[in-house]
Amino acid sequence: MISLKQFMETVNYRITEGSEYGWQCYGSNAYMLDSWNGEPDGHSFSIVFDTDTQAVYEVQAHDYVNNRAYRLINADYAKANKKEAKRRGVSRREAWDDVDYVDLETDADWLDKAQAIVAGLDYDSRVDVPLDLEDELVFDMMKQAHERDITLNQYVELILKQAIDKPQDTDSFDERMWKQSLEKIDN
Repeated sequence: MISLKQFMETVNYRITEGSEYGWQCYGSNAYMLDSWNGEPDGHSFSIVFDTDTQAVYEVQAHDYVNNRAYRLINADYAKANKKEAKRRGVSRREAWDDVDYVDLETDADWLDKAQAIVAGLDYDSRVDVPLDLEDELVFDMMKQAHERDITLNQYVELILKQAIDKPQDTDSFDERMWKQSLEKIDN
């Protein structure tokens, strides 16, 4: 998870607000710091962390220029966060008005986006998805991508789009499903 140091470096040590975190999902020592650049069409960032252990629970990046909001929740606390949102009857999706949070999967993805937002640079709005696949399956995918004259990343995107368009009746997308997707694409 992102560290307090990484967050502070990303926002150039500019903190504009701070308060106790209002929900209990992260425990009684949860505190939130905000950094806003002062521009209505600018950006802001938030971090929720434990004042005793310094563990980071959640970070948010708000890009008002492009109307995008990104969030990374510590995997150890994501279930508690969802449970409290449900108990409160609150959607945790909406960041502001008609803008929903995009939940990110990796620290590097959040840092890349946040650093680009602060610098006012263009950035990739897609979400990095970490994959842990067996070597044999990766090799098969590389061969399939080569036969189609596309990159492995493009091939993986193709498989993911198919999986999203036709979801399976399961909570996890394991290697068996990758193989099934490969077979469907081949047909």
